[in-house]
Amino acid sequence: MEAYNAGWLSILPPVIAIVLALVTKEVFFSLMLGVLSGTFIYAVGTGAENVVMSTVEVAFETMTKKVDFNIIIFCSLLGALVYVVFLAGGSRAYGRWASKRIKTKRAALLSTSGLGITIFIDDYFNCLTIGTVMTPVTDTLKVSRAKLAYIIDATAAPVCIIAPVSSWAAAVGSSLASTGAFESDFAAFVSTIPYNFYALLSIIMVFAVCCLNIDFGPMARSEARAEQGNLGNVGNSAQAEAEVSQKGTIAEMVVPIVSLVIFACLGFLYNGGYWGDDPKYHTIAAALGNCTASKGLVWASFGALTVAFIQFVPRGLVSMKAFLDGCIEGMKAMLPANVILVLAWTISGVCRDLLSTPVFVEQAVTGGGLSAGFLPAIVFLVAAFLSFSTGTAWGTFGILIPIVVPVAQALDPQLLVVTLSATLAGSVFGDHSSPISDTTILSSAGAGCDHIEHVSTQLPYALVVAISCFVGYGVAGLTQGSLLPSFLAALVTLAVAVFVLHKISVNRMRTAANG
Repeated sequence: MEAYNAGWLSILPPVIAIVLALVTKEVFFSLMLGVLSGTFIYAVGTGAENVVMSTVEVAFETMTKKVDFNIIIFCSLLGALVYVVFLAGGSRAYGRWASKRIKTKRAALLSTSGLGITIFIDDYFNCLTIGTVMTPVTDTLKVSRAKLAYIIDATAAPVCIIAPVSSWAAAVGSSLASTGAFESDFAAFVSTIPYNFYALLSIIMVFAVCCLNIDFGPMARSEARAEQGNLGNVGNSAQAEAEVSQKGTIAEMVVPIVSLVIFACLGFLYNGGYWGDDPKYHTIAAALGNCTASKGLVWASFGALTVAFIQFVPRGLVSMKAFLDGCIEGMKAMLPANVILVLAWTISGVCRDLLSTPVFVEQAVTGGGLSAGFLPAIVFLVAAFLSFSTGTAWGTFGILIPIVVPVAQALDPQLLVVTLSATLAGSVFGDHSSPISDTTILSSAGAGCDHIEHVSTQLPYALVVAISCFVGYGVAGLTQGSLLPSFLAALVTLAVAVFVLHKISVNRMRTAANG
């Protein structure tokens, strides 16, 4: 199918999906309507004879092209792994073990954040693994699933985008290499890290929330509800009725998860050619840059599930039938997240491939007669808007980097690095906060949190960080990319905004309690 330049209409599908999802709380219906609105615009714009039939056919064709079956299989197998670990008593045993060592809510939140930063190789792996490991602990200490989902999400993409050894670094490096403007795409990527204000401030925000118990907006209500015992979890009815082994130990949790990590690392290296015939991939960095992370994750989840089978069934912790039934139930539990992922990929494909949203964005960036001093801030806004609308950071920086590099070189070469950083930062904002982002969806699934609740509770935090970044990039543009004053401006803005919002939220909660 040939692309159709829909102009400003190209942004309508994600706007429709996002607004409807937030208003109606019906994410499946909202995403489907967003997809169909996009294919309807395409059918009308290309002069289809049967508009209704063409709308449906184009939607189905786009959906089949955009589905990443490796991610669907990984999510399903990980759901199976989580369920059989639960059946073997591993989750319960780990919860008892951790509760003896992690005594406070703050310690639980900090442990979750620290684990999130540690798992920096891939954001999908991060999202689903942390929830599996930490949910028994955070539930015991009355941490709402919304806050758990926020911490998982905020330590996924924001951490991966500043980790030199990650699937994200490889994706950014390939986009930088395609411009031909850098001698070393890896060195160029590393140079953007200090200026990636959104990633850095998101991590600072997470630890501030954990240490200082900062809650505002819908998150404050979710936490207040959790204190009363309602964690807001999306329960698995089959899991609640399942017969759990009383002989399970912490090893039933630790061994499969450690196996998952080891197999994932080996899978990334193998898929990237570390043991292949081409010597240029015989280093860890080169192999990670060449790998398809989703394939490695499938191998890892299958390997971990095999380890769990060998560990549980022969020892009588779980019968063969219970293990197989548990795998099916775990996969069924991941079905809603998988459906949302498919719809999110489809709406992204409709905007990017059919309605020429990148062309519209390029014209917005290059056709406005920008002053060099405002370039980083404007690029950040454009990247944030595009990423939020399409739900993909990789697609956003893949589109914008080839545009931004020549624009920055023409206006002011000194601002090239900070403008690239603004591109990556804006891209991560959308990936972190958009309701149609795959990592947002997987964070909800990993934490067992309602997806729309996760989006609505997280968005105020993400917006505060984004506004602070906009201020920082504004200062960077006006100071020729000076790092210290621009970062301090962003940090001070963040601190003031969080302080004010927290005070307002506390006062409202007190007023409501007294009323």
